[in-house]
Amino acid sequence: MRTIAEINEKIGNCQAVVLTVEELKARVAEIGVTKTAKEVDVITTGTFEPMESSGAIINIGHTDPPIKIRRCWLDGVPAYSGFGAVDLYLGASCAVDAIDGEEVRERGGGHVIEDLIAGKSIQVRAQGQVTDCYPRAAFETTITRETINQFYLFNPRNLYQNFIVGVNGGDRPLFTYLGPLQPHLGNAVYSNPGAVSPLLNDPDLQLIGIGSKIFLGGGIGYVAWEGTQHFPLQKRLANHTPIGPAATLALIGDAKQMDAHWVRGCYFKSYGPSLMLGVGVPLPVLNEAVIERCAVQDKDLVAPIVDFSIPRRVRPTFGLVSYAQLKSGRVTIEGKAVRSAPLASLFFSRQVALELKKWIAAGKFTLTEPVSPIPMERSFLPQDRWTNI
Repeated sequence: MRTIAEINEKIGNCQAVVLTVEELKARVAEIGVTKTAKEVDVITTGTFEPMESSGAIINIGHTDPPIKIRRCWLDGVPAYSGFGAVDLYLGASCAVDAIDGEEVRERGGGHVIEDLIAGKSIQVRAQGQVTDCYPRAAFETTITRETINQFYLFNPRNLYQNFIVGVNGGDRPLFTYLGPLQPHLGNAVYSNPGAVSPLLNDPDLQLIGIGSKIFLGGGIGYVAWEGTQHFPLQKRLANHTPIGPAATLALIGDAKQMDAHWVRGCYFKSYGPSLMLGVGVPLPVLNEAVIERCAVQDKDLVAPIVDFSIPRRVRPTFGLVSYAQLKSGRVTIEGKAVRSAPLASLFFSRQVALELKKWIAAGKFTLTEPVSPIPMERSFLPQDRWTNI
């Protein structure tokens, strides 16, 4: 048995033994769970995938005379301005406002966030609500991350514990949040990186909770709350891993400390913009059970194959497929070999885990005790009370 305080003491003395989750799995295969648990202090996990339920809180500072912003655009992307006078929220999936006659630009909030993190200049155009204390009606300027006050990511839903595999059983191409799906089961796309993914290595969220410190976009972040659409009651295998979308986390972190290498705007053809984000979670080895859970392999993890050609909330599935099969590049659906490809970058997911390992081994990143557990009894409530319009 270890405590986080004991592990942090070893980190502070640069004596902690840290393995990436892939190194850990190989070590368990070589010497077994018990010996590995005695050797290792921290396991690092990582992912680099689109996380469209992300965004940035920005405070641009007061003008003279002051303005109460009620409409605002950052490089043409609308930012929400319905709270404090110069507070903004820029959603990663918000697209550039189209101007009459202008060709649609494949750019959105995720690209603006990336550019701000990279130190680039961003054009601001704002309209204000004129009041006695905020007499200014309009404002235009350029900003960088150095000329604004707060600039931090607050992401309502990141780190899906598991997700789906998208296919298209119809007769025309579909353009989805998983990218293009070719007709007649022409391809299969999955988004979770499988056995290196953070929450699949802590399936019951026994180590990760509110206040857990993480690697977020190349800087330090924290778990702020359960994520939206958090559904821990998803059906699970005997190893406790879910068979489909399950737990999610809300994350927060100072974007001024981040690196655009790990935060990248992206655009899905005929769907819209999003944000590719690197997230790494350290798992403290408190006991042997931690090692047993982290030893899970891609062959032991499954996801449902979902047909996007049916335009309903609940779509038909073609059963479950293992991540080992998905990563082989081919899956079999109704007797047909179908090409499979990841939406997440497996290479960068590994790099996130490796970078976090370096931080911890160098004594630059210590662990935190969660201040509260993530709820594991949340149901998923659909919006079934609606009227056709």
